[in-house]
Amino acid sequence: MTKLNELSPREGSTKNRMRVGRGPGSGKGKTAGRGVKGQKARSGVSIHGFEGGQMPLHMRMPKRGFTSRNRKDFAEVNLWRIEQAIAAGKLDAKAAIDTDALLKAGVIRRAKDGVKLLGEGDLTSTLTLTVYSATASARAAVEKAGGTLTTTKPEAPAEDAKA
Repeated sequence: MTKLNELSPREGSTKNRMRVGRGPGSGKGKTAGRGVKGQKARSGVSIHGFEGGQMPLHMRMPKRGFTSRNRKDFAEVNLWRIEQAIAAGKLDAKAAIDTDALLKAGVIRRAKDGVKLLGEGDLTSTLTLTVYSATASARAAVEKAGGTLTTTKPEAPAEDAKA
């Protein structure tokens, strides 16, 4: 049995730190691998994006809009993809289909903030779907096929309620 004082890292798993500026015999003496002179040879210099006083590229490019920090990122699924999974036997059309069923069948990779149903493709199966939200065309296609669609997205408060 190995004792605590006999433990050591595996052979070759650790390296000694490079000590720079310790004479010519070390291979990293004098300028310590920084080249010669100039701003970049000095310590404490961070000049990423600096273009010598010229207006930097990231400032020259036009900016538009903004990205909300509270935005939701959805896993989007088209009707044809669900129909394809049913045809392949990965989804059971008679059972209720929700986020967990779509994940298990491999229709979506990860749930993210919810599943959004898109209306591309034809739906022939009668389905019972529960998703976060759905487009109007997807809702119409599910109902036309005789299925039911439940959305879990919370309703926005009405304007009248505020007054």
